[in-house]
Amino acid sequence: MSLDMFLQHLANGISLGGLYALIAIGYTMVYGILRLINFAHGDIFMMSAYMAFYGVSLFALPWYVSFGLTIPLAAILGMAVERVAYRPLRDAPRISALISAIGVSLLLENVGIVTFGGRPKAFPRPPLFAQEWNLGGVRILSLTFFIIVISCVLLVGVFYLVYRTKTGRAMRAVAWDFEVARLMGININQVISLTFAIGSILAAAGAIMWGMKFPQLLPLMGVVPGLKCFIAAVVGGIGSVPGAMLGGFILGVGEIMIVAFFPELAGFKYAFAYLALILILLVKPTGLLGKVEEEKA
Repeated sequence: MSLDMFLQHLANGISLGGLYALIAIGYTMVYGILRLINFAHGDIFMMSAYMAFYGVSLFALPWYVSFGLTIPLAAILGMAVERVAYRPLRDAPRISALISAIGVSLLLENVGIVTFGGRPKAFPRPPLFAQEWNLGGVRILSLTFFIIVISCVLLVGVFYLVYRTKTGRAMRAVAWDFEVARLMGININQVISLTFAIGSILAAAGAIMWGMKFPQLLPLMGVVPGLKCFIAAVVGGIGSVPGAMLGGFILGVGEIMIVAFFPELAGFKYAFAYLALILILLVKPTGLLGKVEEEKA
């Protein structure tokens, strides 16, 4: 393989890894605070893609307006899911919250099937993202460059929010101990609702870029990316924001590189995520950047 081809595949892998990382952070932030896997996260990703699509196709909004409106709408959807499905079960056994999470996921998927129909729809790709650039012999789509830049900016923004702001300190305090955080005057419900909103915003940004990269919308389109991003979060260390970032990039780059170096294994590229999960958990059960934590009563 020539150096140009390698760099081209690497750029594609990094862009895919950035998308995985954005969605994986939503899983890891919710788990870090509630110790609960938000199974509806992949379906919020799906709903966000349809919001952006219908904003352009049905309401004839400019793409930048439609994409911009999708972000706050996704945040509202995420907060609504938390308020309706998770908050009433805050003090219930975890199995109840788990069943509720699965129920919300199935509900959103079936609402999508009934509302949007089962036929695939073509996601719009604005001309700005459809240009082909030649960078030193490496031919990449402008979309690939924008995905890398936007993903990195959002990831740095989340890292800054969580580790450098008062809101982030409140999130980490709630993740450490609910009761102690409450005694310190932290509004638990507000912090958890904000966490769902941030996760949903990242899912919406990922959904828009995913739709332009793979322009086919289906009501079940969030299932496979959601599962792989959950795996990315576990590989990196569930509950760790840097871990989710690392896991996302490992899966994205690995998935592309396996196909590039071993084309005969293209049909098994999705197996890489599951294989990586098994191997890493056998060596380090907490994930690459995860820490052993005592189970709170």
